[in-house]
Amino acid sequence: MKLAVIGTGYVGLVSGVCFAELGNEVTCVDNVASKIERLNKGEVPIYEPGLKELIASNTDAGRLTFTSDLTAAINQAEIIIIAVGTPSLPNGEANLTFIEKVAEEIGREIHDYKIVVVKSTVPVGTNEKVAAIIEKHASVPFDYASVPEFLREGTAVSDTLNPDRIIIGTESDRAAQALRELHAPLTERITVTDVRSAEMIKYASNAFLATKISFINEIANICEKVGANVEEVAGGMGLDHRIGSSFLRAGIGYGGSCFPKDTQALIQIAGHVNYDFKLLKSVVEVNRDQRFNVIHKLETILGDLEGRTIAVWGLAFKPETDDVRDAPAFEIISALLDKGAVVKAYDPIAAHNFEQSFGRPGVIYCESAEVAALHADALCLLTEWKQFKQISLQEIQQWLKSPNLIDGRNMYSEEQLVGTDFVYYSVGRPSLNRGVREQIPLVSL
Repeated sequence: MKLAVIGTGYVGLVSGVCFAELGNEVTCVDNVASKIERLNKGEVPIYEPGLKELIASNTDAGRLTFTSDLTAAINQAEIIIIAVGTPSLPNGEANLTFIEKVAEEIGREIHDYKIVVVKSTVPVGTNEKVAAIIEKHASVPFDYASVPEFLREGTAVSDTLNPDRIIIGTESDRAAQALRELHAPLTERITVTDVRSAEMIKYASNAFLATKISFINEIANICEKVGANVEEVAGGMGLDHRIGSSFLRAGIGYGGSCFPKDTQALIQIAGHVNYDFKLLKSVVEVNRDQRFNVIHKLETILGDLEGRTIAVWGLAFKPETDDVRDAPAFEIISALLDKGAVVKAYDPIAAHNFEQSFGRPGVIYCESAEVAALHADALCLLTEWKQFKQISLQEIQQWLKSPNLIDGRNMYSEEQLVGTDFVYYSVGRPSLNRGVREQIPLVSL
């Protein structure tokens, strides 16, 4: 099939490249000329494992092209996929400016039957609004559909080529059949729904996953107070097939481009229909507060942080991505600077993006994990990069001024810490002080 994918962010670029990998003719469109120029040179504007290689092979095969010429891309395509950004407005609602503008341009440019697919995450009812805008300007028939994406940054290529399911929301049998054929090579698990249900499935899915993360973090906080181990608790919970083990890993909370934005947007969607989504509001609150446990634990070890040197490993919101959107590191480092600490930070991929986004002086960005940790009073691990796992605790202990380690991602096991000099705090696990587990007083009944 011939496809035009409008928008070359995470969703658009990965989707377009993967559709080309399946043998389709794909034109990826973006109005940022510099981005298109880079892509045509084989440069990838985002860090995503495997993506650069797929771009090169499919470009060489003639199945994948990049352009700023929207008109040409639309006229050549059978299916037009909208994958532009829907960033959050200050009140948490999704900003639909870009998607509405694209809809108008599509309406003005189509001259024969097209299927218009919205892959961007949008509030319920947006596809109907997009269709109305296109219809206002178009003089030919078209069909529209919602096909939400469920990829994860860091594993986006694999997630796209090996999806758990495909959701197609449309009222058109013709569009449903064409989109089934397009996605058939990916999976047999294809569900066709009405458009509004498809839009809601995306928000409901992300809200539920965010809820699981905040729930296990609340359990972790209780575990710290009663002397239980959250990893053992999560393992036992996950054996129940009704619960499952996914997203039951305690840490410093979720971040990135999806969960924070989509939870806030769903709260706003509920508010517009006079429903107070109390559970999801609590999920967001728990996630925000969880980040500051790192600061509380540092103060437990060091007391006043004024003048203390704190090393921070990891600035991306998760490993295998350079995305720093809503990364916990922003609030944690801001709090450290507010308390007068000296912050030395390192990330294998995301340091430049973080520095550009943070926009606040006072952080020393280091060229290696060792330089960041050298002579620091404590080390805070915020992203579980594989590189960090390969560094021995003995090396880390030699680098630090004092052997204080706050493990925000539970990267190290108790067995690894036993016998070391570390004062070690993780999330929801018994703390180790000089390699000895701290004794939690029994709760009197």
